[in-house]
Amino acid sequence: MLETRLDAILSATRARIAGLKPRAAELERRAAAAPAPPLLARALRAGGTVGTVGVIAEVKRRSPSAGTIREDLDPVDHARSYQRGGAVAISVLTDQPHFGGSLEDLVCVAAAVSVPVLRKDFILDELQLFEARAAGASGVLLIVRALSADRLRALARAARDQALGVLVEIHSEAELEQALTADPTAVGVNSRDLATFAVDLRLADRLLAQVPTSLPAIAESGIETRADVERLARAGADLVLVGTSVARTADPEAAVRALCGVARKGR
Repeated sequence: MLETRLDAILSATRARIAGLKPRAAELERRAAAAPAPPLLARALRAGGTVGTVGVIAEVKRRSPSAGTIREDLDPVDHARSYQRGGAVAISVLTDQPHFGGSLEDLVCVAAAVSVPVLRKDFILDELQLFEARAAGASGVLLIVRALSADRLRALARAARDQALGVLVEIHSEAELEQALTADPTAVGVNSRDLATFAVDLRLADRLLAQVPTSLPAIAESGIETRADVERLARAGADLVLVGTSVARTADPEAAVRALCGVARKGR
């Protein structure tokens, strides 16, 4: 069977985790000593202004699908601009080989903004949770497709033990069922197929409505315009996570503001 893009990313992630194991005790100590971050759950439940779709804006230099987005991106300048534009949280990609991110980006952003910061990476091991907590993250992304059911639940529990919010990402009805067993802080519906990196917003149209109303539903990928946010709001999104379209622009504050204020429609 041919290796997918996700397979290649996960292979590189496992190699990096192997290098962390000798530092396990140090990482756990640093996580335990880190100050409490802003609560991700509170920000996600509040969303945008009253009755509107919240925007989570992402610090992102490149991706396997888009290639170079903005290699000269200053994570702190962008994150502060996102917050001024109305973002309720900041997502920081920390995968270096495929997305050009780093833990240092996460550290700098978490210190520079007052809204919660999400570590977006391919989390496979508890050591990465210690890294996230020590760096100032308020939450982490867990991807159902990248984890067995048991590992998903174990990592979600470990994240909660570290006072980290848990955004669980899905791409199908079966994955939604699995996500709900992990007691997530929120469910993200990714319109991008992680095997091929193709985007189809019709998937979000279908799946967002199936997320229980007790959980914030977040639409991810392929969001470029206010019309996209309006479409996803009609499908039941409480929030949108936007990366490429706000990361590449010369005026990220204005780009985020243009996406804010869309009325929620409910599910």
